[in-house]
Amino acid sequence: MTGALVDFNLSSELRDALRQWRVRAGIIGLIGVAALVAGAFVAREQFFRSYLWSYIFVLGIAAGCLAWLMCQHQTGGAWGVVIRRPAEAAARTLPLMALLFIPIALGIPYLYSWSHADVWQADAILRQKHSYLNPTFFIVRAAAFFVGWIFLSWYLNRWSARQDEGQAEPADTKMRHISGPGIIFWGFSVTFMAIDWAMSLNPHWYSSMFGLLFIAGQGLSALSFLITILVFLSNFRPMSEILTPKHLHDVGKLLLANVMVWAYFSFSQFLIIWAGNLPEEIPWYLRRFQGGWEYVGFLLVIGHFALPFALLLSRDLKRNFKLLASIAVFILVMRVVDVYWQVVPDASKAPFAVSWLDFAGLIGLGGIWAAYFLSQLEKRPLMPLNEPQLVETLEHGRE
Repeated sequence: MTGALVDFNLSSELRDALRQWRVRAGIIGLIGVAALVAGAFVAREQFFRSYLWSYIFVLGIAAGCLAWLMCQHQTGGAWGVVIRRPAEAAARTLPLMALLFIPIALGIPYLYSWSHADVWQADAILRQKHSYLNPTFFIVRAAAFFVGWIFLSWYLNRWSARQDEGQAEPADTKMRHISGPGIIFWGFSVTFMAIDWAMSLNPHWYSSMFGLLFIAGQGLSALSFLITILVFLSNFRPMSEILTPKHLHDVGKLLLANVMVWAYFSFSQFLIIWAGNLPEEIPWYLRRFQGGWEYVGFLLVIGHFALPFALLLSRDLKRNFKLLASIAVFILVMRVVDVYWQVVPDASKAPFAVSWLDFAGLIGLGGIWAAYFLSQLEKRPLMPLNEPQLVETLEHGRE
C-alpha cells in the first residue's frame, strides 16, 4: 500500500459519526457546566475543589498528547505516525484549557491556605516559602506553562500543515528540532504544575517524586485516550484501511510500559517516605490511609497497576482492537481515581466522600473539552501527508 492509493480525508460516515459525538459531548458538557455554576453559589469551597481535580485530569490528556506528539517527532516509527493527527488535535485544545484555568485563579483563596496573609505570617515555614507561594507568582508561573505549551502546539501544528502542503524536508527538520527542547520544557513545567496546583494544597509537605508521578500520569492518560480514539476511528474509512493489529500492538506495548513506569514512581515515593518515617513527610500518606481513603488506594494498586499489567502482558490482547480499547478506557477511569486520590484529601481534609459537584466537574470540563477536540480532529486529513515515514507506516503489519 502507498500513500498515493489512499484518501486520508475523513469519509462522510466518519464526519457524521464525529458530528454526532461532538453534539453529545457538548450537551453533556453544558449540563455539567450548568451544574457547576449552580454549585458555585450553594457550595463555593466544594465547587473549587471539584473544579481543580477535574481540571487537572482533563488538562493531563491535552498536555500529555502534546508530549507524545513531540516524542513521535524525536523518535519516529509507525506507532507515532498513526496517533499524530489525534495528538495534534488534542494539543490544539490547550488554548481552551488556558481559558478554563480562570476559575482556579479566582479560587486561590478557597483552595490554598498559603494565600492568606494571617496564615503564612503566623507560620515560620510558610514565611520562608512566601516568595514562591504567593498568588501573583502562582498565576505568573501558570501563565508561563500555558504560553510554552500553546507555542509548542502552534509551532508543531503549523509545520505539520506546511508538510501537508508539500514542504516535507524543512517541516520534518523543524518539528524534530523543536521537539527535543519541548519535551524538556514539558517535563519541567508539569513538575512545577504538580507542585503548584496539587502539592501546595498541603504546603508543609514535599516529595521529590511528586512531579514524576504527574509526568507519568499525563503520559498514561494521553496514551490511553489516543488508543481509544484510534480504535474508534478504525471503524471508518480511511483508518479502517490503514490500521493493522501491529499498529495497535506497538501502542499497546507503550501502554504497558507506561503502566509500569507509573507504578514504579508511585511505589518509589511510598517506599522512600515510609522508610524515612519523618514527621514532615508521612502525614500525606497517613491522611490517605484512613477515613475511607485507604480503600481508594487499594483500588489503585489493583486497578491502576496489577490488573492492566497482567492483561497487557498478552500479545493477543494488544492486537485485538476492542479488547485493547477496553483496557485503555479502564485505565482512563483509574486515572480519574488517581487524580482524585492525589488532590482531594489535601483539598478537603475530610474523610472520603464523593460530592455531586465532583461528577459535575468531570462531565462538564470533560464534555466541553471532548466536543472541542472532535471539532479539531475534523479539520485535517487523518494521516500526515508527505511524512517521510508514511509509506513505511502504511506497510507496517502487512509484510
